[in-house]
This record gives sequence, C-alpha cells and structure tokens, in this order.
Amino acid sequence: MKQRNPRYGCPRISQQINLAFGLDLDKDTVRRVLATHYKPDPNNRGPSWLTTIGHAKDSLWSIDLFRCESILLKSHWVMIVMDQYTRRIIGFGVHDGHVDGLTICRMFNQATSGQDWPKYLSSDNDPLFQYHRWKANLRVLDIEEIKSVPHVPMSHPFVERLIGSVRRELLDQTLFWTATDLENKLRDYQAYYNEDRTHSGRNGSTPTENADRKVININDYRWEKHCRGLFELPIAV
Repeated sequence: MKQRNPRYGCPRISQQINLAFGLDLDKDTVRRVLATHYKPDPNNRGPSWLTTIGHAKDSLWSIDLFRCESILLKSHWVMIVMDQYTRRIIGFGVHDGHVDGLTICRMFNQATSGQDWPKYLSSDNDPLFQYHRWKANLRVLDIEEIKSVPHVPMSHPFVERLIGSVRRELLDQTLFWTATDLENKLRDYQAYYNEDRTHSGRNGSTPTENADRKVININDYRWEKHCRGLFELPIAV
C-alpha cells in the first residue's frame, strides 16, 4: 500500500487495512513494518520547490505571525522573519493591538530594518497577509510573495519549526510585561539563536558561522550565559 500510495502515512495505512480486513491494526505496528521493509524510491526523494528556491543564497525569506500573552494576559502579535538558506533570524516585529494592513507593513519594516531585501518571500494563507496595503508594500520593494499550500503546515516547514523553538525555548520559560519587554527578550533570543545555538540542518554550526572549525583544547573553556541566564553554553577560552 505504501508503494502504491507514497503519500499515505502510518495512521492512514492502518485505517485502510482495518477497513478492508476488519482488523484492529495500530499505526505504530505499521511504522515498525515500514521501517524494516519499506525502501522509498530514490526518484521520489528530491527537494521540494520551496527548498530548491531556499538553497539559493539570500533569495528566500520566510515570514509568519503568532500570538502570545503577557503576564497581564494581554495578547501580543509577533512577526518572525527568517532567511531559509542560513536559518538566520532576520528579525522580529511586535504589536500589542489590532492588526491591519498598515500594522503588518510596520511590523515587517521593524523586523527587517537595515537588511537587504530578498527576491522571494514565502508566507502562509493567513488572511492577515491578504491586505491590499501589504501586497502593495511588497510590490514597492520588488519582492515576489510565494504562498504555501493551504492547511498544510509542512509546506512551510522552516519558519513553523522556528516558531516552535521560540515558544519552547523562550516564551514557555519566561514571562514578559509589555511589548517593549517582549521585544528586548526576543532580541536577546535572536542573538543567541544566530550566533551561539547549534543547528542540525547546518551540521552543528550556527547560522552566522562556517561549519569548518579548528580543533581547540577541550579542557580550556568557560561558561557563558544567554537570554538573561536562560541558557548556559561552554565556549573555548
């Protein structure tokens, strides 16, 4: 079934088998069987169109919005912009009120201040990215917007993964009072993420560092705190 329907996942396969044969097969059983016996066709393992564009340096940024609550239970909108090629966080935009087309433009300008513009900008199908003012702003900047597949977060994977990291590593571990306080903490996290946090997708290097590093005496190090003591990482002395 997997060979004939490569896009079927383990839950779907188990459900289809149960429907056809009246069994009570668990998806984890299907996963173990596939891990042992299923070998994907190499011809179907090419990169997605979004990954292909992102492999060209400085050509594709990804953008998304999410909400979080302050210690006073006031909702704040956060815009996050990342460079897909380097996995670098370009910046954050924060707003603590109603969001409209003008606000989206202001948050984008805030997040990308001082940066050169990319050729493409990928975004999801959130209605907030449908404002005429937002689309006009991209035309002025000569940026082509690329939309992800509707209702499929995996078609926009890198920025979705980054939002999860921001939530798990920062927002779930600390509190903020105001939009300014949130901006400062996000700025600290941006510096930590870009300069000191290792990334599996970059062979253990940071977005601003080359993966080829010289060997240093492992016994000569010190601890350095990041994000106001939220993280402590060793660095060579």
